[in-house]
Amino acid sequence: MDTDTHALETKAGIPLDAAVTHAEMMRAFEAFKETNDARLALDAKRAGDVVLDEKIARIDSALDAQARRLDDLVLKGARPALGGDRAQARSAAATEHKAAFDAYVRAGEAAGLRALEAKAMTVGSNPDGGYLVPPEVETQIGKRLAAISPIRAIAGQRTISGNVYKKPFMTSGPATGWVGESDARPQTASPTLDELSFPAMELYAMPAATATLLEDAAVNIDEWLAQEVDAVFAAQEGAAFVNGDGVNKPKGFLTYTTVANASWSWGNIGFIASGAAGAFPASHPSDTLVDLIYALKAGYRQNASFVMNRKTQSVIRKFKDSQGGYLWQPPAVAGGKASLMTFPVVEAEDMPDIGANALSIAFGDFGRGYLVVDRAGVSVLRDPYTAKPYVLFYTTKRVGGGVQDYDAIKLMKFAAS
Repeated sequence: MDTDTHALETKAGIPLDAAVTHAEMMRAFEAFKETNDARLALDAKRAGDVVLDEKIARIDSALDAQARRLDDLVLKGARPALGGDRAQARSAAATEHKAAFDAYVRAGEAAGLRALEAKAMTVGSNPDGGYLVPPEVETQIGKRLAAISPIRAIAGQRTISGNVYKKPFMTSGPATGWVGESDARPQTASPTLDELSFPAMELYAMPAATATLLEDAAVNIDEWLAQEVDAVFAAQEGAAFVNGDGVNKPKGFLTYTTVANASWSWGNIGFIASGAAGAFPASHPSDTLVDLIYALKAGYRQNASFVMNRKTQSVIRKFKDSQGGYLWQPPAVAGGKASLMTFPVVEAEDMPDIGANALSIAFGDFGRGYLVVDRAGVSVLRDPYTAKPYVLFYTTKRVGGGVQDYDAIKLMKFAAS
């Protein structure tokens, strides 16, 4: 084993496979740059070389595959364990809840959970709506969602106990000014406030299990349930945070009214035109990315990220600066993010491909611009009847989302103007 790699794994907790995959990805990117440079040199002399074009496409696909594998390995290494030492540190009440929940999931025995709810005087869960999972399972699901849901990973987050989160936002502050020590203080204008409302909508998954799995005492039911639902939850909420219409789901940032950034006003999201219909301009295509970056105010840029899908990223991967350096760079370390002009690149496959009038690239401080609202509690309803001989587990959580600062996110629209 390489000493440096072993040290990386020991100090940073990075899985060895992830470090190896990251090294392979860096080598693939060097091969990509060398091949693309050769293609560009040929293009300057004559028509493009088909063999070189195919080689670039193959390396590009390999880079995407290695990035995917690296994400999976880092996510697997970051997964917190359930049970073990943590179980020993669990409070008596949590232990009782865990045992009662285990009995319910494995055998359908709900008496223990009903007794706990009566003791706690809660009415939020019942046999018709399911029972709340143990707190550590809810925490496990939340951590995994934050790791694999691309927009949640960069958005602001709030946990609420009700159905709606309401937030006042100052769209224009009170008037201010400088005065001398003995000068009169004129009355200032009042601030303008806007109330933003974020309802929490029901998100569900329905994993299935066999009787054999449920009867197997060696199977950690908590971990199994968390792993079964987190990918489904992440896929559903990821799509909603980008393109959701706000009807029984969060409202995605691409579904708000968009206007040319020069005409931006509160309540709309500004966009920069790429300068060509359904494409980057043929000459100096990266200039439009610079325009997009500087459309965002300086206060938002320091924590800003690019958001796009893999196809769009594949196009941008070929862009160079005036000194011939590539603008897109792979992650500097295993577990990191690729960067574009020094800003992190977040891959969200629900972003549209480059096309006519498509809003394919977003840039902004999503921590300030987009808010994800979670209602506390994840509930499970056991259903042994609908899909016999399988047992279904109707698992629900409430999630909301929407833009909270319309000036913190800018879009690129692939249009001439």
